[in-house]
Amino acid sequence: MKGLTPPASNNYVFLLNLFAKVLHRTLNTQNMQTEKVATHIIDWLKDYATNANVNGFVLGISGGVDSAVVSALCARTGLRTLCVEMPIHQAENQVNRAQNHITALKTQFANVTNILVDLTPVFEQFRSVIPRAQENSQLDLSLANTRARLRMTTLYYFAGLHGYLVAGTGNKIEDFGVGFFTKYGDGGVDLSPIADLLKSEVYGLAKFLNINTEIINAQPTDGLFEGSPSDEEQIGASYDELEWAMEMDNREKTIDNFSGREQEVFTIYKRLNKANRHKVDPIPVCEIPVHLKN
Repeated sequence: MKGLTPPASNNYVFLLNLFAKVLHRTLNTQNMQTEKVATHIIDWLKDYATNANVNGFVLGISGGVDSAVVSALCARTGLRTLCVEMPIHQAENQVNRAQNHITALKTQFANVTNILVDLTPVFEQFRSVIPRAQENSQLDLSLANTRARLRMTTLYYFAGLHGYLVAGTGNKIEDFGVGFFTKYGDGGVDLSPIADLLKSEVYGLAKFLNINTEIINAQPTDGLFEGSPSDEEQIGASYDELEWAMEMDNREKTIDNFSGREQEVFTIYKRLNKANRHKVDPIPVCEIPVHLKN
């Protein structure tokens, strides 16, 4: 994917990027044995749950493609699958997509149930009792992460209540590339069915699983901020660009190998990958020398 965004008019850049996204997704989908991948994940989920002696899965449904794919895979295990909506000042289009997806799943699978937990009052109560951080540039991000952690707590409530596993919805780029998730929020899960799949590969699975086109065509967003900025707006690069950067990084390329938009994207990827290692790597443990303990 050489020359991601050459100097050109805005219209030309838009069309070129759109073509690159479609081509990238098409090539990845063609290379991946989608049906076999789906079967592999379903079998893996079923085996893991059986060995763990649990009753099924619980996960949050956001109206995005990742949670739609994971819930569809969990449903196909035949085990109980609880889909939880947890809006916090959520945009109406996100709520509608989530509800439409759940309705479609329940029509197909008798093992799928759902529940709506409106966490907006809980979030507002939390915000009302904590000390206000005046003129702090990290306030919005801190509150956004609080939303994700309230949702994690809610999922584990239901997991404990019913003997379920919390199924994660992070993909490879988010979980291992740029760390685009909340630590102990949407990153707090029991198992990760699609964390070895790139975003483009998740879209391939979504089409195979007949996920609603409104979800497939929606701009990815974490829905954690007022106004719901897209993931691309927050990160500064699209998932297709980040997949390219991840591949270049795996080939041990450096910033000096690129120029223009390619260099910009690669710089974004490397910066986020480094800054978010604390999310990806195991929690560091201070090991005490034996002679200090004896």
